[in-house]
Amino acid sequence: MDATTFRNPANHGFTRVAVAVPRNRVADPAFNAEQTIALYQAAAAEGASLVVFPELGLTGYSCDDLFHQQALQRAAEAALLRVAEATQGLDTLALVGLPLRVDHGLFNCAAVLQRGQVLGIVPKTYLPNYGEFYEARQFNPAANVQSTEVTIGAQRVPFGNDLLFTATDQPLLQLHVEICEDLWVPIPPSSHAALAGATVLANLSASNLTIGKAGYRRALVTQQAARCQAAYLYSSAGTGESTTDLAWDGQSLISECGELLKESARFLTDSHWISADVDLERIANERQRQNSFGHQTSQLRAQLNHFRRVPFQVGTSRLTGPLRRRVERFPYVPADASRRDERCQEVYDIQVQGLAQRIASSGIGKLVIGISGGLDSTQALLICARAMDLLGRPRSDILAYTMPGFATSGRTLDQALRLMSAIGCQAEQIDIRPSCEQMLKDIGHPHARGEKVYDISFENVQAGERTSHLFRLANQHGGMVVGTGDLSELALGWCTYGVGDHMSHYNVNASVPKTLIKHLVRWVADSGQIGAAGSQVLRDVLGTEVSPELIPADAGASEGSQPAQSTEASIGPYALHDFFLYYTLRHGFAPSKVAYLALTAWQDEAAGSWPEGPDVARTAYELPAIRQHLRTFLHRFFTTSQFKRSCVPNAPKVGSGGSLSPRGDWRAPSDATATAWLSELEKVPQV
Repeated sequence: MDATTFRNPANHGFTRVAVAVPRNRVADPAFNAEQTIALYQAAAAEGASLVVFPELGLTGYSCDDLFHQQALQRAAEAALLRVAEATQGLDTLALVGLPLRVDHGLFNCAAVLQRGQVLGIVPKTYLPNYGEFYEARQFNPAANVQSTEVTIGAQRVPFGNDLLFTATDQPLLQLHVEICEDLWVPIPPSSHAALAGATVLANLSASNLTIGKAGYRRALVTQQAARCQAAYLYSSAGTGESTTDLAWDGQSLISECGELLKESARFLTDSHWISADVDLERIANERQRQNSFGHQTSQLRAQLNHFRRVPFQVGTSRLTGPLRRRVERFPYVPADASRRDERCQEVYDIQVQGLAQRIASSGIGKLVIGISGGLDSTQALLICARAMDLLGRPRSDILAYTMPGFATSGRTLDQALRLMSAIGCQAEQIDIRPSCEQMLKDIGHPHARGEKVYDISFENVQAGERTSHLFRLANQHGGMVVGTGDLSELALGWCTYGVGDHMSHYNVNASVPKTLIKHLVRWVADSGQIGAAGSQVLRDVLGTEVSPELIPADAGASEGSQPAQSTEASIGPYALHDFFLYYTLRHGFAPSKVAYLALTAWQDEAAGSWPEGPDVARTAYELPAIRQHLRTFLHRFFTTSQFKRSCVPNAPKVGSGGSLSPRGDWRAPSDATATAWLSELEKVPQV
């Protein structure tokens, strides 16, 4: 696809939706219609596929017994026809509320309008008649409906709460409409609608405000979106409603699969609207992945078969400009500071609980761990210390070893020694170079003849010697080897197989990605949990180049220098690889969509001021770099690394972003190819 097509959100499964709150006048449908039209046209001009307006918005919700007046009823129907006329020639759906008399009863209704037509009318299913609500005084519930069609103007249209509006030219877009109280009952109508195929659930509401209600509404909306694996759009009445006994805040919400995409400001005095691009592909993938969703569909087949489908065409996509939703650079790390702190605590608790249970159940007295002075082993040692604290055992039961090799820098060696001292574990240093030299001599490696050949054998001899030492030390001391490798390394196969850092008795980091580990270490440093000296060494670790330290610089590693070998120079930035991993593993998105999301998140230098520190925050990646690094990720993830993941040690799953354990989230053949993914990547333009 060309660059323009690629950058259009509609070509990646997104549709733009809007929720509008017009300023209204009670019992003045003509005025309310014009306010509605103005907001509708503004949203349509920006490519919205539908706009949701408040409950009874054409009359005002607070008309009370005025609803029984024929003059108001007729004015409301005239206003409906006026709004329908304004949709002439436009693909955007308008969802407006009005009272409508059907079968000698008055119903609180939502009308769906498009291209000058009324597509269908949905009556409210549940009428609140408690507290401040007296809707049963004016209206009938949907159960009292006899007719399945009504006449509006000269048009005969479907009528009932069993309507699903289905886009014939965008199959993933299916709309269901419910009204206010319908969401507050134990099983909302939208629950069955979602099981019947609805992906976008709209609620025309006029919920008044009381203390704490805004938060409760937000929870209702996000939870319904989560349970139904759908987008949920919620409108509420605002300025202009009668304040005789009530107050109104005009809260509008857009949620997707439990994630709040957009919320309006409250108590605005003018008409306003919000919009967001909802991901229909994500919704479909979540339902496909969560097979219990399908199980319930089969169990409720009889209840779901009654839905009537009303076809419409969403038309040629008009979406332009950037994606209208925030795509976080670091999907494994919450953007909100308070949520980050909560996430850090929870991650530590999971890792510690996993290790503590393994210690208790195995009856093993000691933990054996290798400390490199780098990021992953630092995090693992912090977990070991907390686990011993939890079990009431001395930290001296942690046997920590730093094992310098041919490329160990003075900086990382110093950090390892300082960290072990701050933790208070048993600390020893073992020089692995003599044993490595012997191994290289035994296998006839050129290094043993004095040649500077730094090949994969040279690298893996060092990694293997370290792990071999740790296992033999565990045998000697009756201990358990604690693994340190992280999720990002497993995804890319950046670990030495078998006898190398791939193996341990129990790995506490195996489902924690590199970007999250960085923040976990920073959180401990900032909170001062291991004292001032400990916090300083943690900050030094965070400032150290990520490196396996297996290939020395020609001049050798110097005291205080950065490691000579850079992991990210070899395989690309972990920040991008973790991004790719999340959307590939958790959502199963195609490479072209992953690239589009990465471009949205990373092309702006000001977009990511957290949590990786000032250097990474200023980094921006344009499409050519994203394409290049994504190709590396796809090749390594799907082709070269699965055999390593097929036999990984036990480890606790930490996040909903997934793990790569063959006993957990990820089961894949070791001999698959990446051809399909690399071919799909070719859709991404070069610029």
